[in-house]
Amino acid sequence: MVKLNRVMKFMACLALITLFMGCAATRTHESTGGYVDDSTITAKVKTAILTDSDLKVMQINVETFKGVVQLSGFVDSQKMATKAADVARGVTGVVSVKNNLIVK
Repeated sequence: MVKLNRVMKFMACLALITLFMGCAATRTHESTGGYVDDSTITAKVKTAILTDSDLKVMQINVETFKGVVQLSGFVDSQKMATKAADVARGVTGVVSVKNNLIVK
């Protein structure tokens, strides 16, 4: 009976360790909290771009990974591309911006 109890405790510990390892962050994979933070930053950047009177463009895609925002898509001028990057930099939590916008 004691041996069975030890085996059950060992299995429970192993299960907990596996669970926590699944939520850990790596270089290419975010933790659950990091993913939520990046989703919030993405939403804030999209909102800031859509509410800016010079930018109201639906063709700008925003992706965030560990605070780094990547802008992609199409804009009408280089001025709009620069403005979109400046707006993204102004959002709280943004570490840096990669501007991959293409001028049509």
